[in-house]
Amino acid sequence: MSIQQDKAIRLEERRATALKGGGEKRIEAQHAKGKMTARERLALLLDEGSFEEFDTFVQHRCTHFGMEASHPDGDGVVTGTGTIGGRPVAVFAQDFTVNGGSLSKTMSEKICKVMDQAMKTGIPVIGLNDSGGARIQEGIDALAGYAEIFERNILASGVIPQISGIFGPCAGGAVYSPALTDFTLMVRGTSHMFLTGPAVVKSVTGEEVDQETLGGADVHATRSGVAHFAAENEQEGIGTLRQLLSFLPQNNRSEAPARPSEDPAGRACPELDGLIPDAANQAYDMYSVIGSIVDEGEFFEVHRDFAPNIIVGFAHLGGRSVGIVANQPAKMAGVLDINASRKAARFVRFCDAFNIPLVTLVDVPGFLCGTQQEYGAIISNGAKLLYAYGEATVPKVTVTLRKSYGGAHIVMSCKQLRGDINYAWPSAEIAVMGAKGAVGILKGVEEKDYEDLFCNPYQAAQQGYIEDVILPRDTRWRVIRALAYLDGKRLDLPPKKHDNLPL
Repeated sequence: MSIQQDKAIRLEERRATALKGGGEKRIEAQHAKGKMTARERLALLLDEGSFEEFDTFVQHRCTHFGMEASHPDGDGVVTGTGTIGGRPVAVFAQDFTVNGGSLSKTMSEKICKVMDQAMKTGIPVIGLNDSGGARIQEGIDALAGYAEIFERNILASGVIPQISGIFGPCAGGAVYSPALTDFTLMVRGTSHMFLTGPAVVKSVTGEEVDQETLGGADVHATRSGVAHFAAENEQEGIGTLRQLLSFLPQNNRSEAPARPSEDPAGRACPELDGLIPDAANQAYDMYSVIGSIVDEGEFFEVHRDFAPNIIVGFAHLGGRSVGIVANQPAKMAGVLDINASRKAARFVRFCDAFNIPLVTLVDVPGFLCGTQQEYGAIISNGAKLLYAYGEATVPKVTVTLRKSYGGAHIVMSCKQLRGDINYAWPSAEIAVMGAKGAVGILKGVEEKDYEDLFCNPYQAAQQGYIEDVILPRDTRWRVIRALAYLDGKRLDLPPKKHDNLPL
């Protein structure tokens, strides 16, 4: 055997060892928890045979508290590039079988390297998190490593899409990287996010709480809003990540992706003509409207279980990827509250950052009132949504279906916030407030007189605040035609270092 053949064999032996992570026993333990390994996740996420690994043989440099005895190749994270649906992406996946996936300085360097490559080449970055937290044996070096990652998250924000999948524990400082990314997915039962775990919570506050109640997928998908998606298992979660990416451009200089559609752009939606109830306070389901007008009825919802009084998500219209924001009359009458305002504002800002046109469907009676909302800063939170729409330079098409009252009318992409094309159904009521509230203030005015004057779309149309009053059945083709007209839209913001939106 030649020297070169011997070296090739040794390379393959070492690579084979690296591919096994922490070894067969730890892989079995990972599977026993219902979890895949880092490499198994990447194999499912990426197109077959597309993965190009970086830094396979990187090892940690720690010499404290027994760490000097073991230097596994890869140091607990698998990094590299691949393709999803033929499009290049940068990826990293923490390997819990190696030192519990704990973050060392060298692990952070690997993650930062792949993020730097993503920025240079203008491709999305997807991180799969499964880590016990900072590697305590490395002390301040581990904290420095986190900070290096966070800084890159910040610099990449609005430049390339950043997506986080939480497939195991994500605690302490580790939670801030997913929080800085655009979308976060969690898996029910096996993934957890919290700043301090149950043991620390009990020692500090006396409160007894388990991991799932403190920071499980359902908690963050329904109550905190930290998680945009909650999957039943890892396979479903990875499928969701792949589907999400199909709606997103590669970077902030790319256009929103388009796809061929067999759904005729000129298709009428006669089922919408009888959708709005005669009774003003009777609810209907906004999902019926969305499903009727989008291509093939396919809607990819974001934050489905958080603030359900507003709906946000992606769809295609005439083959174009669009972001949809819609009030939901079937939940809290579609009123805007703190959580709904935050949810919609963040989504609008993401779409604007990545050149995804916005379609807004309006049926909003106002902002939720009460001390809880006022003490919780509904003023500044509502202003976030106003700011997001007013700042957005992407094509914006708005359709008012029924109620559009007061300040809520303004923040839902009205004409004065540079809405490009604003339509209204004949059932639209665009006014400062509803008739019953108004006649209580305007003494001597009959409710019917107020309704005849204001509770319709025609005064707004007379002022040019909406372009046209359209039949519900025509909504799909009118919106598609408006988006086509706006395809060449160019609008710049005033020069500034950065904005200072209300936080």
